[in-house]
Amino acid sequence: MPTKALGRVCVQMVILAALLTSTVPALAHDTSFGFRSFPQDPAVTEFSSSFGAVRSEGRRHQGNDLMAPKMTPVYAVADGTVLSLKHSTRAGWYIRLGHKGDWETWYIHLNNDRPGTDDGRAKQSQIFAKGLEVGDEVVAGQVIGYVGDSGNAEPSSSHTHFELHHRGRIVNPYPYLVDAQKAHIKRLKKEAKEAYETFLSSNNIA
Repeated sequence: MPTKALGRVCVQMVILAALLTSTVPALAHDTSFGFRSFPQDPAVTEFSSSFGAVRSEGRRHQGNDLMAPKMTPVYAVADGTVLSLKHSTRAGWYIRLGHKGDWETWYIHLNNDRPGTDDGRAKQSQIFAKGLEVGDEVVAGQVIGYVGDSGNAEPSSSHTHFELHHRGRIVNPYPYLVDAQKAHIKRLKKEAKEAYETFLSSNNIA
């Protein structure tokens, strides 16, 4: 039994099992815009419905926090254009993408540290994907940056604060994230099945 092939199937099955235990029912939302990719690897990302939760200074949470280890790749959820690669005191490093239909996705609190540190001295290529510039066209699933704790997220665990905007209005991203997570699980199921069938075929196992 080839160790490499069996190992690949086992890893896919383990990831799939972990994701299945974290799924939640989809919620009603505007389906005119859909995510073609989850913003981060769901196998290492945890999130909950925190949109609208009370924050300091009387603020309300305007997105969802996608908790994951530092330097986890952040992906564009849909095809679009890079509108901003910026830094602010509260948001830290962040990216704004524009999408068809006047939709925008914001990826906030990106990495600002060198690997294994909390020194705030990250290179540009450790914040944003190498070579990424304002005006660039990106495709769904393309790496655009890396998870971190910049801005006012420094006291908390690393995560991406993810926001969804439509024509200047902030939209609850949670149901869209749930749909994207479920689609990712569906792809994993298909890939695991195909890998297993290939393994059986290549080893003449009925």
